[in-house]
Amino acid sequence: MIKDMMSSFELHQPASVDDALALLKRHGKDGWAMAGGNDSLSWFKDRAKHPKAVIELTGIKELHGIRETADGLEIGALTTLTEIENNAIVKSKFALLAKAAGHVASPQIRNTGTVGGNVAQDTRCWYYRAGLQCYRAGGNTCYADTPTGMNREHTLFEASRCIAVSPSDVAPALVALDAKMVIRNSSGTKVVDADKFFIGPAVDILHMTVLKPGDLLLSIRIPNTWAGATFYFEKVADRATWDFPLVNVAAAMKVEGGVIQEMRIACGGIECTPKRLQVVEDLAKGQKKGEDIAKLAGTAAVRGAKPRNFNHFKVPLMQNLVMRAIRDA
Repeated sequence: MIKDMMSSFELHQPASVDDALALLKRHGKDGWAMAGGNDSLSWFKDRAKHPKAVIELTGIKELHGIRETADGLEIGALTTLTEIENNAIVKSKFALLAKAAGHVASPQIRNTGTVGGNVAQDTRCWYYRAGLQCYRAGGNTCYADTPTGMNREHTLFEASRCIAVSPSDVAPALVALDAKMVIRNSSGTKVVDADKFFIGPAVDILHMTVLKPGDLLLSIRIPNTWAGATFYFEKVADRATWDFPLVNVAAAMKVEGGVIQEMRIACGGIECTPKRLQVVEDLAKGQKKGEDIAKLAGTAAVRGAKPRNFNHFKVPLMQNLVMRAIRDA
């Protein structure tokens, strides 16, 4: 359980990707790659995680910055959320991402928090983070999914054993923008679609992304496919500042003559991964943007939802957010 004390560990501060990868390979499961440290240090302090070696990445220059390319943008994994929120190119071409980044936590956290850390952070389920031996921690119980479990912030949709949700505000925006995640390890580099980067417990109960020990998220590529599109982002949380989303929605659409030609939409806070709503995309395509299709889409979005004891409110909340995304974008 929470102890408010950190275990000792070796601290490494590599200056290059190659050095970081060598350290990650050497330490394997005992190594921990740390970006801004906002999530990592709380894990260490609570003694729920106790790596033997921490590889602190902020000194690696090539992992910082926003670069315009022939195909779109490439954002280094250590670029801060404040940089993304305020970057002129991001705001002009991909305002959805700028807005999502600007809704994370507080200004102080956004100044140090990185986009890579935000998408790679672990779930906020209090049972898991307090050190209880739930399924995700290697046990055989989901304490949130019991008759007396406190599950107000947990999933609405199918989950395998674990019902915790992805806590990232940036993740649904990246899914909506069809972003690509560039990952490197000692064997080479691979590029993974954003909606395949996040994984549920049916795939791997111990991890929320495809990142494995020894992997390093280098950058995020955003293609020009959705540059300058019509965007919508909204987050509902208990408090406007600091809190994680109860539900959030990110949408990108191409509208011509008032008709939705193409669309991508994703919600966070309702499933173990950012949930892409393909049924809504198919329903809205070719329809006149307005109140009628918005209501139909909102109803379709929540079909199949299975609320737990204390999160029934998420059903109308998600329905209304999807409706507003299509109507008000």
